[in-house]
Amino acid sequence: MKKSLILIIVVTMLATLFVGCSQKGEQGDNSLKEIKDKGKFILGLDDSFPPMGFRDQDGEIVGYDIDLAKEIAKRMGVELEVKPIDWDGNILSLNNKDIDVIWNGLSITEKRKEQILFSKEYAVNKQVIITNNDSKIDKKIDLKDKIVAVQLGSTGEEALNADTKIVESVKEVRKFSNFTEALLDLKAGRVDAVVIDEVVGKYYISKKAGDYKIASEDFGKEAYGVGFRKQDVKFRDEVDKILDDMREDGTMQKISEKWFGNYK
Repeated sequence: MKKSLILIIVVTMLATLFVGCSQKGEQGDNSLKEIKDKGKFILGLDDSFPPMGFRDQDGEIVGYDIDLAKEIAKRMGVELEVKPIDWDGNILSLNNKDIDVIWNGLSITEKRKEQILFSKEYAVNKQVIITNNDSKIDKKIDLKDKIVAVQLGSTGEEALNADTKIVESVKEVRKFSNFTEALLDLKAGRVDAVVIDEVVGKYYISKKAGDYKIASEDFGKEAYGVGFRKQDVKFRDEVDKILDDMREDGTMQKISEKWFGNYK
């Protein structure tokens, strides 16, 4: 009888402790309050990733993601600060609190989910193969014995490495800090192909008509999301809510048409 009573008391104490810890953790998430108290949130990006986020002719950082973030900041009643970062160290910059969000065509992957928190997906993308217009490369198998370029730390690099048969067949995988450099080397003939986000590839093709083309086979679809620190649940939830509002009131569609026209 006494043993049963002791067991009940222990179980009750553990349950109370668990609930208390859960409530404390929930109450301890001051992420949204901190953003509003600070009066701004800092967006980290690779500033050479058009049309998501890049520098225009005047050196100003513009793009689809920038317009979305500006609208969200406005509806939150705070300012938006945009901060270029080393893309290969984007998660480190976020967790070190150098920035508050990673928002720059950030693909949602299982590996990244282990390290950061994601918003709902807000765009769909593919990892495609870009070549010079006169290239005979059209399928992944055609990359055999070729020099293939990727951006360091990108999901294009991950997608290529995941396809072991293809990556083992290529002559060399050349890594660049950004896609601008990779495409310049492609044009100059120093690499044979670039594995790149479709939205970026199509943007460059629209600006450099006749220089590049997209192969018919790709490395698969993926979704874009905004990256947050694991503990910043309330901040993430607020951004998700505003994104939903922007979908419903047509704001997201207008921004999409501005940057993607009818090819998105």
